[in-house]
Amino acid sequence: MPTIPPERPLAVLAITRAGIALAGAVVKALPGARLYAPQAMGDLAEAAAPGACTCYSGPLRELIPRLFADCGGIVAIFSVGALVRLIAPHLRDKHQDPAVVVLDEAGRFAIPVLSGHLGGANALAGRLAAALGATPVLTTASDVRQTLAVDLLGRELGWTLEASANDLLRASSAVVNDEPVALVQEAGSRDWWPGHANGRAGPLPANLHCFSSLDALDLGHYRALLWIGDRPLPPLPEGFSGALVIYRVPEASQ
Repeated sequence: MPTIPPERPLAVLAITRAGIALAGAVVKALPGARLYAPQAMGDLAEAAAPGACTCYSGPLRELIPRLFADCGGIVAIFSVGALVRLIAPHLRDKHQDPAVVVLDEAGRFAIPVLSGHLGGANALAGRLAAALGATPVLTTASDVRQTLAVDLLGRELGWTLEASANDLLRASSAVVNDEPVALVQEAGSRDWWPGHANGRAGPLPANLHCFSSLDALDLGHYRALLWIGDRPLPPLPEGFSGALVIYRVPEASQ
């Protein structure tokens, strides 16, 4: 699960007998994960996740601030509504919030609730689905349509993204709304699509037009420019009003 930093642990929350039983399977499937369960169910929790459980006293809501600060991901095995009420007071932004996924007690559905892309909740849901035989319930437009996720392009390859929040939003909107987008790649691996956003099996989206250079490219035809390179961005034509997203390719990945 490359989108969750390995130094930040995963917390698995369960509050019922059935949930704790399922949590044991989750902990086994996710190295470094730890089960958090009520003190009253300590024996069940230790049996489900030997040596990898923490039992708390008091209400769960008192534990959430620490988990939000310390954990890279949270898997909650109870209702979405209950989880939303617990985490709502602690939400900051998608660059800081951990990945949060809900599992139903039967282990049938893995539902990303928070930080699907940048935080890795979609990737976490996919990993849980594979381990448990569950169905991942993804609602982010780029994943539902299996198109380009602008904020994840090249992330697994070590590329870094440079864009204003507004340009990132505009470029993402152009992609999912089938508007013409120019992708100019001057550096880096050209085989990025199969591993993009946890894997894409189909062809590149038809509205994504790929080029190897900005030379003679009429940017007036495109709503967004995605530029991949290892040098400063060349001057763009005057009057270009589309969104601009830059992906920097580190020298080591050439």
